Amino acid sequence: MQYGIRLTDDELPWGEFIALLAGIMPETPLGQVVSIRAEEDPEIIKCFNDEQRRIRDEWRSRRSSSMSAENYDKAMAQFSAFFRGMAKNAERR
Repeated sequence: MQYGIRLTDDELPWGEFIALLAGIMPETPLGQVVSIRAEEDPEIIKCFNDEQRRIRDEWRSRRSSSMSAENYDKAMAQFSAFFRGMAKNAERR
């Protein structure tokens, strides 16, 4: 949505794909899903609607069965930091 390309239609080199992914704004559908999955603030989670809760619960369930709790917590912290940085960069523009 943000770049006007469809990943299924366009062939991108891996490096370019990663660069584009790193620039995804939180307002995009993918950015929103990742933000929901990474959210750890209980006050924000408490305000999630049913769909946001479902997205987060499914992600946590899937991740918890395939990685240790310690690695999961590290990954979520990295996602959170990534999107906080993206939001700060978007504000500067």
